[in-house]
Amino acid sequence: MAHHHHAPAHDEHRPENTHGHDHEHLDWAELAPLLENQAELFTPLYEHALAWLAKEVTEPGLIVDAGSGPGVISGLFAETFPGARIVAVDGSEPLLDRARARAERLGAGDRFATLTGDMPGVLAELDYPADLLWASRSIHHLGDQGAALAACVERLAPGGTLAVMEGGLPSRFLPRDIGFGRPGLQARIDAVEEDRFSRMREDLPGSVAQVEDWPALLTAAGLHHTRSRTFLLDLPAPVPDRARAYVVESLTRTRDLLGEYLDPDDRVTLDRLVDPDDPASVHHRPDVFVLAAHTVHSGVRPV
Repeated sequence: MAHHHHAPAHDEHRPENTHGHDHEHLDWAELAPLLENQAELFTPLYEHALAWLAKEVTEPGLIVDAGSGPGVISGLFAETFPGARIVAVDGSEPLLDRARARAERLGAGDRFATLTGDMPGVLAELDYPADLLWASRSIHHLGDQGAALAACVERLAPGGTLAVMEGGLPSRFLPRDIGFGRPGLQARIDAVEEDRFSRMREDLPGSVAQVEDWPALLTAAGLHHTRSRTFLLDLPAPVPDRARAYVVESLTRTRDLLGEYLDPDDRVTLDRLVDPDDPASVHHRPDVFVLAAHTVHSGVRPV
């Protein structure tokens, strides 16, 4: 499912901030470069998450990346589990084209396949049950998250594992006081984004309000041995160019998507922060960093 992304603010697969968005209008393929850059930047976090999963999921035959986007995590699964077949599932064919090209570059093309269609219904088209089904920030784009998890569980082999990346903490890029504007800008952006995200969820077809207790939701979907772990991406200042580019892209997207919901002073601050001609912008500041925490929840289908 292509919709795996939030916007630039929080998602991996989604551009993190895709959060706030009217996603009917989101063109995921257009976001491909942002999604890919973000996922590549977050690779150390994903590698830690996959290593954690690999301690319990040994030698899976089939791994399904549900809501794979451009396939960065699919590629990491191919590397982490050299004996596994990988199927990337997404609603966007252009993103899956990128995923296929990445698998070829990694030398895993012969054990990599794609499936195009909307989650969770498209999972019924899988030829085999999955030993590991991974959904990174894709479930929250579905109206009935409980039903989506149940559909995922149906596609698991007995003893198979479902792992969902949901929750964690909003990312931070800047000190609380950046020398102009009102301190605490990112916290206020988070508040706006939370409201937009709630509206996005309410507007989804078949939207069901649920307590977002992911281990409880996994248990309700029929899984045992639920566990959760949070993984950190910690890129302190001074950041490499790629991390700076991600911050620029992320805050520019925030300005474009959420600027109208911020108060005028914060809008002015954000405009300065993303203006390449302003020496105090994130293009030039020495104090830019990337600090993010993503949580993975997993459970096992009873044998």
